[in-house]
Parts: sequence; structure tokens; C-alpha cells
Amino acid sequence: MNDPVVRLEQWIADAGGFDSVDAVAMCLATADADGSPSARIVLLRGLDARGLQFFTSYLSRKGRELQENPRAAAVLYWARLQRQVRIEGSVVELPEGESDAYFASRPRGHQISAWASEQSAILESYGVLEERFTHFELRFEGEEVPRPHSWGGFLLQPSRIEFWEGRANRMHDRIAYARIGNTWSAVRLQP
Repeated sequence: MNDPVVRLEQWIADAGGFDSVDAVAMCLATADADGSPSARIVLLRGLDARGLQFFTSYLSRKGRELQENPRAAAVLYWARLQRQVRIEGSVVELPEGESDAYFASRPRGHQISAWASEQSAILESYGVLEERFTHFELRFEGEEVPRPHSWGGFLLQPSRIEFWEGRANRMHDRIAYARIGNTWSAVRLQP
């Protein structure tokens, strides 16, 4: 298969599709301006020829790190299928219209939480967070919840995608794709 994005779409479908949290949970690694890495699980919320889409607070640790150092790596792993995909590339913010559309599709409680939580900031008590949630529930009562300007989407634009499939006797199958301009080249790697 010459297009790794199409192959990734198929592997996600094999794992349960975009409606399955287990299929789209990915480890996202970022680094700050000094190169200190951090990683966490986020949900892959979209995939197309441009790359992988995920959403968060721009003020969260990952949001700040991506503004300081707009490169990232991600891993999707499906243990029961013995499959893993590694992605590396540059990251840009999604256009506001795409962030607005995704935000509007989220459950109302998730929308209010985006207003209530200053993601990654120190929290003096959980009660404060609950009070903020209640405040924004009342503030937006009877109306649509708008997307906060501090929240939106990122696009991981892959320059490298590696597919790994487990095999007996650790004779794993690995294929690495590298983007050269608008095309992909592939090589098979030893396990």
C-alpha cells in the first residue's frame, strides 16, 4: 500500500473505528523549547490526507509546548491485534471553523468543562472546579455553548509513519514511510 494514511485508516477500522475509544487512544509526545519531553494519552478525532487531528486547551501543557516547539510524535497501539503505528511530524493549529465544528459536536457537559477547567493549571480544591462548572452551566443555560478561544484543534502533519505488526518468534513486520514532498517512500525494517 503506497499511502500510509489509507493504511492507518484501515487499521483504526480493524481496531473498532473512530467510535471506539480503544481504537483512537494515542500517546502524544511533545517537548518544550528546551527539548524536555512529555507524553500523555489523547483521542485521535480525525484523520485525512493532511494528518491527525486532536483537540485540547491551547493553554494546557501540551498546548504551550506545541506553541514553543511545533513538533510531536504519536503512537497508537492495539494489543489484541498485535499492531502499533508510530507517527512523527510538525504540528499546526486547525482552522477556527474546524475547531468550532468539532466543539459543537461534543456533549454539552464536555463543552461546559472546556470553560470550567483551566487545563494543567494548579487546582486548590476539586470544589473550586465544581463551582466553576456550575457557574458556566448557569451562564449558558438555554443557549448553545460557544467554543472558548483558548480551546481548539491541532493537526499533526506526518513526515514519518511506521507500521508494526507482531509475529511469532519476534519476527515482527515493520514498514516505515517517509514523506518526500507530496509523495511517500516506504522501506521494510528489521524487527
